[in-house]
Amino acid sequence: MSKRSKITNTIVELVNNNLNSIDFNSNIYNNAHNKLVFWDEVNDFPYMSIIAGGENRQYLPAGFKWGFLEVVFRIYVEDEYPQEKLESFIEDVEALLDANNELVYDSETGDTTQEISILSITTDQGLFAPIGVGEIVIQVRYDV
Repeated sequence: MSKRSKITNTIVELVNNNLNSIDFNSNIYNNAHNKLVFWDEVNDFPYMSIIAGGENRQYLPAGFKWGFLEVVFRIYVEDEYPQEKLESFIEDVEALLDANNELVYDSETGDTTQEISILSITTDQGLFAPIGVGEIVIQVRYDV
């Protein structure tokens, strides 16, 4: 399995294990997956699609290089007030990522991410009510 896949799968596991209404306001009910799904394909809300996007490399002396992987979260909710529910999920994802900036994504080698930064947050602004659609794009820096 590639490092890209391991990082993405670790983030999916982190979301499923923590967004459970205990430590955070939101509950994803283990409904986060490493699979691209569009809002019209979702039958069970809330749903989170977490997929690896583009990647850039930074080459440094002595053969060292950083990988900068974009990971896209698509969050789908259904509620009488979908924007409020969506904002709660976005806030919880942001707090979860801030608290887990360095993630061990390969337990055999001990490889960890070095930094996780949020690049953008967007929502449908109520266009699809009673469904809410949000997107968070993050950048994960790791040693290639």
